[in-house]
Amino acid sequence: MIMRDLIWIFVGACLINNFTLSYFLGICPFMGVSSRISTAFRLGLATIFVMVITSLCASFLNAFILPHAPYLQVISFIVVIASTVQFVEMVIKKLSPALFRALGIFLPLITTNCAILALALFQTSKEYTLIQGLAFALGAGSGFTLALVLMAGLREELELSTIPGVIKGTALNMIIAGLLSLAFMGFAGLFSGAA
Repeated sequence: MIMRDLIWIFVGACLINNFTLSYFLGICPFMGVSSRISTAFRLGLATIFVMVITSLCASFLNAFILPHAPYLQVISFIVVIASTVQFVEMVIKKLSPALFRALGIFLPLITTNCAILALALFQTSKEYTLIQGLAFALGAGSGFTLALVLMAGLREELELSTIPGVIKGTALNMIIAGLLSLAFMGFAGLFSGAA
C-alpha cells in the first residue's frame, strides 16, 4: 500500500498536477530555456536536484524547527533554496563550463523559480512524510523536466518549418504552451485521488 501511495504521489506531481502545465509555476525557465533539448534537459536535472534537496530540508525544518517558530517557514525555505542553487551553480561551472554558459542567467534564476518554493509549501501543507516528500519532489522535478523537454523539442522542430510571420516568436511559443497545458489536463482523469 505504501509503494502504491508513493507511485501515485509521483504520477500526480509529474503528470496530473504538473507544476508548469497545470499550476503555471516555473514559467520563466519554461519559456526561456526551452529552445534546445539538451539545455532544457540539463536545466531540468539541476532543478530536480534542487527540488530533492529542498524536500529533504523542508522535512527536517518541519519536523524540528518550524513547530517552534512557524513564522520562519517561508524565509527558511528561501534560504535552503538559495544555498542549494549556489552549490549547483558552482558544481556546473566547475564540471561543465559549456553548460554553465548555455544556461546563462537561467541557472541562478532557479533560486527564484516559484515551483521550488511551491514544492516546499505544498509538501508542508499536505503533511507528507520524508519518503512521500521525496516522491513528490522527484515527481514535480520530472514533470518540470518533461515540460521543458517537450517544449524544446517542439520549438526545435518548428525552426525547420515555414511559419506565418504573424505568429512567429512569442505568440507561437504561447500557443504551444497552451496546447501542452491542454494535453496535460487530459491526465486529470487518470484517477480521482491524485496527489
